[in-house]
Formats: sequence, C-alpha cells, structure tokens
Amino acid sequence: MSDISQDSAGALKARIFDGLFAVVAEQGWRGTTLSRIAAASGVSLGEMRGFASCPEGIMLRYTAMVDRLVLDGTIPTEGETARDRLFDVLMRRLDAMQPHREGILRFMKDLPFHPFLVLSLGAAMERSMGWMLEAAGLDSHGPAGLARIKGLTAVWVYTLRAWLKDDSADLAATMAALDRALDRADQVARSLDPAARRKPAEAAEPDVMTD
Repeated sequence: MSDISQDSAGALKARIFDGLFAVVAEQGWRGTTLSRIAAASGVSLGEMRGFASCPEGIMLRYTAMVDRLVLDGTIPTEGETARDRLFDVLMRRLDAMQPHREGILRFMKDLPFHPFLVLSLGAAMERSMGWMLEAAGLDSHGPAGLARIKGLTAVWVYTLRAWLKDDSADLAATMAALDRALDRADQVARSLDPAARRKPAEAAEPDVMTD
C-alpha cells in the first residue's frame, strides 16, 4: 500500500471514530446506527461497509487503535519500576481517549443496558490489558500472566470511572485514582506471593503485580 493510501486509510478511520462518538454522545448507544455514523463522519455507506459491519465492530476497532497508539508511543526507560511503567502506559491510554471523552461518557452510561456488548467488550478489554502489560515490560502469558491481566483490568476499570468524572485539565483526580488502584493491586499481588510475604517489609521493592 502506498503512503498516500495509508494516509487516506488513516484519515478515514479517524473520521469514522469521530463520527461514532459524536452520534453516541447525541443519540446514546441505542440510537447509534451505521447510517448515522456515516452521515456524521462524512463517508458513504459503501466506505462504511468496507470498514465495519456494525457499530460494535467500530467500537472494537477503536479499542485496537488505542492499543496501537500506546504501544507505538512506548519508549523503554532504564531504572523505572513496573509500577512506574504501568502508570505511564495507562495514563497515555487515557490521553489517547481524551478527544472522544464526551461520547465515551455517554457510552459508559448506556453500557449496562447492553449485556451482550458488555461481554464482547470485556473480552477486548482483557486483550488490551495484556498488551498494556507487554508495553510495561511484564509478561502477559501463562497463569501468572492471566492473573496480571485480571489485576490490571480491575485497575483500569477503577481508573476509567475516575476519569469519566474528572473534567479538570490536569486530570489530577484521575492520576490519584490510578495511584490508589496500583497500590491496591500491588498489595493483593504480594499477599498472594509466598516469596514476597517472606521478605521483610522494609526491604520489599514496590513492584506492581510481581515484576
């Protein structure tokens, strides 16, 4: 694919994602249809057909796009703890979502009334958290990786709720909520790790979910 084609495809995706959240913010999820998204995006239904077959599919593609933005922007830094890296990764994830905050807020309010969507997005969220662990230099595979994914998913949900209530420019309340959630996750991980429990409290290095 040529650079021009890649730029065109990227612009199309951006317009469709903008259209999706504009419709959700105005109509709610129940009123979000492909034709309304196409109209709000300024694209034809034919172009929409080539992109996704349902609003749920567009939402899943948006989630994957946010994953890629975080992963592409990850730069390994020497001397950081796992907790530092996770904090950075999740805050950058929220930064990527900030332009669509109004639509996401309405979507999250409507989500409990759509149980099948909850199931599909729940699976996608866990896949995303696996990638966020990898971005932070933590293994997401095997039984230990699955436990980390579950723990980070809980951290993300708690932080996301704080972000949706935080309309400040510096997101101070959101960062404080993420700090608390990571502290709690670290405590839980250590309580389940016999090796960590044997360490003297003053010697234990604070690494979230066992680095």
